Amino acid sequence: MTDETRARFLAGIAAQVPAERVAEVHLFGAIRQGGQESGVAVIAVHREEPAPGDVELEQDVDVEPEVPAEHEIHAEPEDEEVSDTRPTRYTVYTARFRHTLKGPERGKWELTVTEEADAPLLTVDAVVRGVSRRSGEADETIRLSGDDFRAALPEPASA
Repeated sequence: MTDETRARFLAGIAAQVPAERVAEVHLFGAIRQGGQESGVAVIAVHREEPAPGDVELEQDVDVEPEVPAEHEIHAEPEDEEVSDTRPTRYTVYTARFRHTLKGPERGKWELTVTEEADAPLLTVDAVVRGVSRRSGEADETIRLSGDDFRAALPEPASA
């Protein structure tokens, strides 16, 4: 994939997915076949925070019931605080482009971005590595952090 094609692909992704929430992007090597070039990317995006007033299903509420003094149970304090150890989940998208290089439709550019899943980054990385290994193109897969993705975007034109 040329630098120009990569920049166009990333800009197209940013037009459909909020760039400020992108956590990482995995770009697979582009394929040229029959006068067309196509490519795929997997994008992990920080999930939106719930809007004010939204009800979350799993709320932690600290309510201590009133217990008469004669029924109180005195337990030893625990050394460790119990915490939520579930990994942060991200919305996972796939982006696909097709660029016509030859023929009557030369220059035609198609881009689709599709929401696919909701998963932790470790799962996204494992799936991307597995697909890369099976395709035999592990060296051609490029991982961009969210900051790298935003830095690779073209500067907005000033008015």
